[in-house]
Amino acid sequence: MVDAVVLAGAPNTGRLHEVSPEPYEALIEIGGRPMLAYVLEALQASAQVGRLVVVGPPALDVVVTVTGAERVDPGPDVLANLLAGVDALGARGSSRHILVSTADIPLLTPEAVDDFLNRCWAMGDLDVYYPVVLRERSEEVFPGVERTYVRLKDGSVTGGNLFLVRADALQRSQGLLTEMISLRKHPLRMSRLLGPRVLVKAAVRTLSADDVARRIEKLLGLRGRAVFTPYPEIGVDVDKPSDLALVREVLEARALSPGRS
Repeated sequence: MVDAVVLAGAPNTGRLHEVSPEPYEALIEIGGRPMLAYVLEALQASAQVGRLVVVGPPALDVVVTVTGAERVDPGPDVLANLLAGVDALGARGSSRHILVSTADIPLLTPEAVDDFLNRCWAMGDLDVYYPVVLRERSEEVFPGVERTYVRLKDGSVTGGNLFLVRADALQRSQGLLTEMISLRKHPLRMSRLLGPRVLVKAAVRTLSADDVARRIEKLLGLRGRAVFTPYPEIGVDVDKPSDLALVREVLEARALSPGRS
C-alpha cells in the first residue's frame, strides 16, 4: 500500500476561466460533480492506495470532507506543495514511496492506478517513476485528444500526471527539481535544461526515455525510470476548453455504459 498526495491548488485563471466561473480548477463541474471528486474516487478505489492528502485551499473542503480524504494548505510552488503533502503523511525524510497525482485528470480509473503501480514495483526500488503514453495508444483510446508529444527513439510519447516518488528524494537538489517540474509541459525547454547532448539527441530523434532518466540521475542524483502505461487516462489533463469538452463527453459515455473504461 502507498499513501497519495493530490495537488489541487491551481486557481482558475487560465483558459478554463472562459468556460467555468469556479475559483479553482479542481472545482470545475463535470457531469454535476467537481473535477477533483473523480480523481479522489479513482484513487480511493485502487487496491493499493491508503491515505489521501489533498493540497489545496479551504474552498476544496466541500469535496475533500465528503470523500474522507485530508486537506492541507498549499505553498508557494509545486515542490512546496508536494512537501506539504508529504509532511501531512508524516513521511518527510523517509524512504517511503508516495503516489502523487494532479487534480486535473478526471478520467483516471482504479485500473490505471493499479497498473501503473504494478509496473513501478516490477522495475525495482527507484527514487522516481514517471508515466509516459505512446501517441498511438492515446489517440486510439481518445480520438481527437490534443496532447503535447515528444519524439523519442521509443516512439512519440506524452507524459502523465501520476508519479511515484520516494519521500526523501524530494529534498535533494530542490532548486533544479522545482524548475524541472515547472517545465514538465514544455519539452524543448526541458531538453535545454538537461544539457546540449540531450538537446542534440532530441533534435536527431535518437533520444530515448532511458537517456533522459540517466541525465536526470546525473543532475539530481535521483534514480528513476519512465513507465510506459497503456492507460492514456493518466495523461489526459484538463487545462483548456477543448480538454474539458472531451472529458465531459467521455464521462457522459461512461455513465451511460458503466462497463466501459
